[in-house]
Amino acid sequence: MPSSPLTPLALPHVPKLHAYTPGLQPAESGWVKLNTNEFPYPPSPRVAEAILREVGSDGASLRLYPNPKSQPLRAAVAWLHGLREENVCIGNGSDDILNLLVRVFGGPAAAVGYTFPSYSLYPVLVEIQDGRKDVIEFDRSMRLPLERMAASTARAFFLTSPNAPTGVAFSNADLERVLAAYGGVLVVDEAYAPFATENAIPLLARHPRLVVVRTLSKAYALAGLRVGYALGDPELIGLLDRVRDSYNVNRLSQAAAIAALGDTDYYAGVVAKVKATRDAHLARFAQRGWFTYPSQANFIFTEPRDARGETGPVVAKSAYDFLCARKVLVRHFPSHALTAPFLRITVGKDAEMQVLQQTLDGWLGGSGG
Repeated sequence: MPSSPLTPLALPHVPKLHAYTPGLQPAESGWVKLNTNEFPYPPSPRVAEAILREVGSDGASLRLYPNPKSQPLRAAVAWLHGLREENVCIGNGSDDILNLLVRVFGGPAAAVGYTFPSYSLYPVLVEIQDGRKDVIEFDRSMRLPLERMAASTARAFFLTSPNAPTGVAFSNADLERVLAAYGGVLVVDEAYAPFATENAIPLLARHPRLVVVRTLSKAYALAGLRVGYALGDPELIGLLDRVRDSYNVNRLSQAAAIAALGDTDYYAGVVAKVKATRDAHLARFAQRGWFTYPSQANFIFTEPRDARGETGPVVAKSAYDFLCARKVLVRHFPSHALTAPFLRITVGKDAEMQVLQQTLDGWLGGSGG
């Protein structure tokens, strides 16, 4: 007897959902991969050592559940930022933390706000909860829309700083202006803060409605292990723990993260290298005459200009296709007028960035440019 269709049994909003679309992950070798903002250098050597210790000679520890609250890792994060353990919640990547925040503050009767362009996971998480959205769009200036944010009735508002995909960072002075006027929880998503000149953590002591979200995927080179965290008022952290999945971070990831956070000298060195490479190529794009946002992240958002001096979505798509055909992978966001004329380029190693620039020279000198 044939089975009945399953889709009608799902909640009505679920079949209408559009899943998050991650950047391409090529299976074959030989690519210069500059499309998903991964860190170009390996993690601290202490990370592999910690994982091996945790596994042990026979792997017996893997039969045991991890620490359910990631308590030792909470302590390490708190120490790093001069906070207390009760100010910290650990997640399976910062995406898990963002999901917890939407679980707490979003739903059919409660809007969640965010700026656009920003991290494209935000609307997906809100839609999963069948929630309402308050979307505030940037214009090309990328100035923070303070008045519109202050007027938002959303219970929580997500702001990525530095912004993705532009790399533009927002000052603590502007964040305090928002916090003084906006009545909900301001979530400052600081995935790229280690590459910036300022971060919002000093504001936590004065603003209980502020939560700062961090990840170890970008500046700590642990994207494959999925560790992130929230910093906030103990009452807010308690709300996240109420909706957090049990054992949400595995024991190997917990051990690796503690080791990474403890090696501050190593990461200071490699983050400085990424920033130096970024700044050198920001200057290179300026020499090309391409409009490029002043990035404080580990990527560059630039508007390609072809050999005829033209810009726009068609020009950006031409440059993207030319690069991709030569196994240089960057990111193009064609679905919105503000982002469509641009390419987002992850800052790789110096040799990778040189291949990128040489390939763009080829685009400009050929039919593509």
